[in-house]
Amino acid sequence: MVNLKSWLFSALLSIGSGIFFLGYLVADPNKMSWSLALLMAAFILWIVLTWQNFKGRQVVASLVLFVGLFAASYLTATWIYLSQSEQRELPKITRSASDPGEGHTAILYYTHGEPPAYSPMPWIETFHELDSDKATFIPWPFRPSFLRGVRQYYLDSGGSPHNKVHEIMIHSLMFSMPDALQQGVRFYQAFLDSPPRPDEMAIQAINDGASKLIVMPVLLTDSSHTISGQEMIEAVEPKKYGVSVCYAKTLWNTEPLQEMFVLRANTHLDGTDQSKVGILLVGHGQPDDWDLIYPTQTEQEDAFRVQVRERLIQAGYKPENIVLAWMSFKEPDVPQGVQSLLAQDVEHILYFSASISADAIHSVIQVPQEVDKANVPSDVKLTNLGAWGNSPLVIDAIRQRILECDPSLSTPITMGQ
Repeated sequence: MVNLKSWLFSALLSIGSGIFFLGYLVADPNKMSWSLALLMAAFILWIVLTWQNFKGRQVVASLVLFVGLFAASYLTATWIYLSQSEQRELPKITRSASDPGEGHTAILYYTHGEPPAYSPMPWIETFHELDSDKATFIPWPFRPSFLRGVRQYYLDSGGSPHNKVHEIMIHSLMFSMPDALQQGVRFYQAFLDSPPRPDEMAIQAINDGASKLIVMPVLLTDSSHTISGQEMIEAVEPKKYGVSVCYAKTLWNTEPLQEMFVLRANTHLDGTDQSKVGILLVGHGQPDDWDLIYPTQTEQEDAFRVQVRERLIQAGYKPENIVLAWMSFKEPDVPQGVQSLLAQDVEHILYFSASISADAIHSVIQVPQEVDKANVPSDVKLTNLGAWGNSPLVIDAIRQRILECDPSLSTPITMGQ
């Protein structure tokens, strides 16, 4: 009779394999090799143990035990792992409610944000938000595999430049508003998915004595992101400290941003006749049932790209050569969009990540990979025109939204192109 120790070790190795498997899927890139090594060691030891100690039906029983305990430990560890929340300690508000402040305006520029290096926490927080809103997403047992895919994008790209680009953009914005600087306006930058967050910067503005706060979401549409940013700021209760708040609008219907696409396309023709140029405007996309929860996101994303398309047509591009596609969840997807352009016998395809504010994993890695799936012939040139970035026209669109909250912050100027 096989002794109890063999069954106990078999059970422990089965449980350990499930835990190490989760570790391999979600670990930091510097640690995932250790998780893989532990997983392989546990599995090999289990095979050796089974081979040496079990016979006949005992082998089958050991295999059933392994599968059952592996699944149970993986699911339990996954549930615990995904249940964690980011622990943030907000700065203290040092200003009293009776303090009138210094009378200046604070501009809080915030955007989605993307950690420079792989971090699962922004996605885990997103999972919590989606589950709270009862929005359909990948079932929780498979979310570690999703995180593994995110990690691979970071490994492929070497990191995300998203936040750095926005740091450049806010400096360009400040430079474009000299009158505001002369009036003592202070600028603050925040990110939804990496520090500093909007609530932290709102507290900083309150402590610095601001009397007015203009919240500028550098985002295309009204969505869960704008809701999240507003909720963070409102939780700080700036009005309690005598700080008035103006929430600027998102950028989907700003003319300078729309015109930026025309300028960038014209700049990258590379000698190709306009009639032979295809343009793909890639939206982000969300599941159809999310449209019931966040309806403005798809509506505004669609309307924005339609308006950009009209501007491109007015600039001389053929209507049939301008295609709208989606990166995720909706159709036509990117490969279908590229195939539509190839059917028009184009010689050069320009593609934009039309909804992304600054270079990110989406625009640098995911969209190009989707384009590659279309098997574009070698004689058709492909140019990735990426996200919006630090274009003067993008900065002008942001500035326009801020001035809608307070026109006195700047005299009219014309941004150079």
